[in-house]
Amino acid sequence: MKSALYMTVACALSLALSAAVAPGIVAEIVAGMAAPLVVAIATTVAIERVYRLNPRRLTPLMIKAFGTKMVLFGGYVGAVVTLTALNPIPFVLSFCVYFIGLHMTEAWLLRSLFADANS
Repeated sequence: MKSALYMTVACALSLALSAAVAPGIVAEIVAGMAAPLVVAIATTVAIERVYRLNPRRLTPLMIKAFGTKMVLFGGYVGAVVTLTALNPIPFVLSFCVYFIGLHMTEAWLLRSLFADANS
């Protein structure tokens, strides 16, 4: 649960910095951050809960999460680009940065879970 809080705080701080540096594209940055952050929090909470209860169920969970994320993110990006008046270039750049950064955080979480189990 701490990792979800850390991700939220990091995203909020980066959003504040972005708003100070580029106030004209805050809506695009928020839209690019929203889905990756919500999904990363949900995935992180699920990973921690499943790993604590039954580590053998983690791989099937991750496979289902991967498929769900592919569909969700594809639809989300398509919807934002086609159905909103947001500038697509800052949105896509923001989405990519948050998507990659938050997935790296999830990978570090998995690494720390497995390292704790092996020590």
